Amino acid sequence: MDYASCTLCPRMCGVDRAAGELGFCRCPDTALVAKVMRHAWEEPALAGPGGSGAIFFGGCTLGCRYCQNRAISGGPVGTPMDAAALRGAMEGLIREGAENIDLITPTHFLPTILPALRPKLPVPVVYNCGGYERVETIAALDGLVDVYLPDLKYADSGLARRLSGAENYFETACRAIEAMARQVGPVQWRGDRVVRGVIVRHLILPGQVENSLRVLDYLGGAFAPGQILVSLMRQYTPMGGLPAPFDRTVTEAEYQAVLSWVYLNRLEGFTQEAEAADRQYIPDF
Repeated sequence: MDYASCTLCPRMCGVDRAAGELGFCRCPDTALVAKVMRHAWEEPALAGPGGSGAIFFGGCTLGCRYCQNRAISGGPVGTPMDAAALRGAMEGLIREGAENIDLITPTHFLPTILPALRPKLPVPVVYNCGGYERVETIAALDGLVDVYLPDLKYADSGLARRLSGAENYFETACRAIEAMARQVGPVQWRGDRVVRGVIVRHLILPGQVENSLRVLDYLGGAFAPGQILVSLMRQYTPMGGLPAPFDRTVTEAEYQAVLSWVYLNRLEGFTQEAEAADRQYIPDF
């Protein structure tokens, strides 16, 4: 796996990033790290008093129009790091008390990340991604990632095309999440912490209840109760530049409608309070 003829993500750009060519993510062949921090706002089963050891990478393979991290996701932002420097950053976070290493939007830098994860770290490694992944890329992470934390944003292909330029998002993300679950197996707990398994995040979008219900129907049908966890998020925060209904937060009625579908599908996991839809929870990049 390298940066030449890049096929790391489903965009399959095929550009030679090692030669300076740029694909959809517009990122070079050196990992760009936008922020290294202990992050207290991940799911409670991941981030206790020590927080998650978050490493935010610049750029993204999705480019969602409502992204809260668009200050770094929109292009090649961050400090260049080779595998040795990245490993040092991970070990530094662990020394500070981080309970896991949380790789945030990492896929387009995997050729640098993979050697940084060897030998295996003494804390769980969390792969925090948008769900838009290739099965072949997930296979390369076998034995190095403990917890997958993918989004499942859309079941509606039109919505995926409009907001993320990825009409094939649903079928692609479903295959990837199923591959993640096969790789790491059912969720494993150590006390009140998840140390292995898959936690699927779904962000409710304003005015798009039907999209959320279809996502939850898929998860309820594809996985046995307790096989994965679901994190239902209501933190959508209008970032400007989008028309109605995306210029507002999610209503209580929308949230309750989607929450009821979590119970009907016998899905286990986490929910968010309404206060999460606040810019104060967006890291300062």
